[in-house]
Amino acid sequence: MSEVLHLANARLVLTEDVVTGQIVIVDGQITRIEEGDHVPRGAVDCEGDFVMPGLVELHTDNLERHIEPRPKVDWPHLSALLAHDAELASTGITTVFDALRVGSIHSAKTGYGAYARKLADELLDARAAGHFKISHFLHLRAEICSETLLEEMAAFGPKDRVGIVSLMDHTPGQRQFRDLTALKNYVTKKRGMNNVEFAEHVANLKRLQAQFGARHETGAVAEARRYGAVLASHDDTTADQVDTSAANGVGFAEFPTTREAAAACRSHGIAVMMGAPNLVRGGSHSGNVAARELAEAEMLNIISSDYVPSALLLSAFLLADIWDNMPAAVACVTQNPAKAAGLSDRGRLETGLRGDVIRVRTVGNTPLLRGVWSQGDRVA
Repeated sequence: MSEVLHLANARLVLTEDVVTGQIVIVDGQITRIEEGDHVPRGAVDCEGDFVMPGLVELHTDNLERHIEPRPKVDWPHLSALLAHDAELASTGITTVFDALRVGSIHSAKTGYGAYARKLADELLDARAAGHFKISHFLHLRAEICSETLLEEMAAFGPKDRVGIVSLMDHTPGQRQFRDLTALKNYVTKKRGMNNVEFAEHVANLKRLQAQFGARHETGAVAEARRYGAVLASHDDTTADQVDTSAANGVGFAEFPTTREAAAACRSHGIAVMMGAPNLVRGGSHSGNVAARELAEAEMLNIISSDYVPSALLLSAFLLADIWDNMPAAVACVTQNPAKAAGLSDRGRLETGLRGDVIRVRTVGNTPLLRGVWSQGDRVA
């Protein structure tokens, strides 16, 4: 017998409109969408709640937080993976690209070692065994300012189905951390550095960028092509940096730090992704451009939960208020990220697509998640 999910009397968030209707999912696939408030026998009465596609997350640090819940605390990985998966499901995320850092630093007290290959193997094994509630893909964060980037990337290949490679350059004094005071506050709190150690850390990163930066960027772009992955830029600040990203074949821009960079992305046809915490808080914690400013200027295409999974759904409703356009807002956390990552089978309520859907009621301006289904199976 076919597994059937039938949600009725719902406000369906379609690509261009919100309509009252019903949706039927059979064996994990959307098979029927109809307008009207009728509740057929056996259907779930959604009582006017929103029903929209499951959220698609392209860049989250959440897995790393579960793997290392405190500095230098290595949590059992399968337990961490399952907890991460369950947490995302509980926030309405049904597709995630788990961001794993590649590129390590061994030459300083503030360095860090490689972990991505081992963790990726564990993640892929758990996925193959059917342990996850939601759909997981790999996202490699290529740290240009490191010692071992190309060696670590060489350990991955097309069989790993790496979905995204993002080009990261966290050299102090530029991009996200143009303001060294903001960097110092972040790093000293996270790693407990004193002033001398922080100065040594900054000097070492600048040395690494000068020594390896150009070769690592060129190599990372080549590796992304070898994998068949979508390439993303990260923290572009100037129009010149965006020009370089465009020349590298970047598909979307993660967290451009200035309006200038966002405008340059738009001129190149590069989708702009901003962080949900930035939108929720009303500004960047690093002092960079506000997501709301880009939204109001119609230069925002994708939202990422970044470091707060629950912020992704909340950001969609904030955007709906800013734009007075629920379908456009929801597209920023569903259709647009799916398209940017090359996924054509999800992100929209359409017949023939995956049955990844969520049911949402609002309490004031706050979304209350009332159900999450991945391929028609309830996961939260």
